[in-house]
Amino acid sequence: MSERSQVSQPRTDADEPIVLIVDDDASMRKALTNLFESVGLKVKAFGSAAEILQAKPPEVPSCLVLDIRLPGSSGLDLQSDLAEAKIDTPIIFITGHGDIPMTVQAMKSGAVDFLTKPVREQDLLDAVRAAIERDRKRRDLDKTVVDLRSRFENLTPRERDVLALVTSGLLNKQVAGELGLAEITVKIYRGQVMRKMGAKSLADLIRMSEGLGISRPKGNLQT
Repeated sequence: MSERSQVSQPRTDADEPIVLIVDDDASMRKALTNLFESVGLKVKAFGSAAEILQAKPPEVPSCLVLDIRLPGSSGLDLQSDLAEAKIDTPIIFITGHGDIPMTVQAMKSGAVDFLTKPVREQDLLDAVRAAIERDRKRRDLDKTVVDLRSRFENLTPRERDVLALVTSGLLNKQVAGELGLAEITVKIYRGQVMRKMGAKSLADLIRMSEGLGISRPKGNLQT
């Protein structure tokens, strides 16, 4: 057996990653559980697609190690069901019966990797490490967007107009013309927007605007 790589470990128990396993072979579930637990990862194992669909999705960084041949719904069916339910857990397929069309379908649908049994431990641990890191980054991004959205909701309608126009590249004078305001008033609104959004610079504000998908208002905004 090859030397096992170290999977990135969490800083707090609340953020401790977990590996989900779906395989109808009890001996395979046990072997995979032992492997992942040996490098300090938490594990939950399931024998079918139906079992995992009934379980609550993890609230910590995670990945799914999934056998493509399952009783009832296949691994590819489960991948589709999870996507439809907007569950974004990264998937690593393992199979003893894989073929090129299966691999292509799985990867096009967002799988992290597609490994053939017997799976080399090092390859599987590397794939798990990459999948967990992908999920960690996605969760961090989701939290950032939620926080930005909350700040944006605290802006007044006029402050939102100013935010959209300023981050579209207009100068204060141009924003004033668009909104029918005095330039000094625009400066005041701009300062309030910076403070409420927690932006330290215009570049910060632009990044926040892009993250929220804010575009320049259309039509006549003058009141």
